[in-house]
Amino acid sequence: MKISAGKLAGLAYLGLAITGAVSFLYANQNLYVMGDAAATAKNLVEQESLARIGIATELALVVFQALAAVWFYKFFKKKDEFSAWLIAVFGMVNAIAIMISSAAWYSALNAALAGQTDQVGLLYNLHENIWLVSKLFFGLWLIPMGFAVWSAKMPKALGWILVLGGVGYVLSAFTSVLLPDAKALTEALPFFATIGELWMIGYLLFKSE
Repeated sequence: MKISAGKLAGLAYLGLAITGAVSFLYANQNLYVMGDAAATAKNLVEQESLARIGIATELALVVFQALAAVWFYKFFKKKDEFSAWLIAVFGMVNAIAIMISSAAWYSALNAALAGQTDQVGLLYNLHENIWLVSKLFFGLWLIPMGFAVWSAKMPKALGWILVLGGVGYVLSAFTSVLLPDAKALTEALPFFATIGELWMIGYLLFKSE
């Protein structure tokens, strides 16, 4: 049975969401202690298995992000080729950024196991900062996705939510740099992105042809 480009995009997007939740929201949050390299190194050593699971799922996230970029392009190219290209390009750039962050995380784990606490702080901070930058590209790929949704005659509300979510992600990236103490604002800005992404996954899996 042939699976449509829309459903393949939905499956890749679902994989991206799941691996992102496991790697960044669960494993990373239980290992990284902001501003405390010694505590972070201790967590990495004592929870080595969790760290390896986190790194492996982040690598899987890279794969799903790249696949999603490809299949979104195939799904939207006949409806809005320019937006489809933007989705593919920004998605691939984001995949590359997260791939580099995975290398930094793996290097931090190896440094922790070798007792190099100072290196752990440097490498794990690099990992966190790359994720901060990747917010920019998460946002930049959602904005043209919203435009493509309108061109594809999918629900207009979904398009608006994706665009608002994309703008929220972009603003969140800049807020993290310019207003480092405004954590509540930084975390609230991508709110619409979460709704839009879940809606998009559901639509592609159950409504697309």
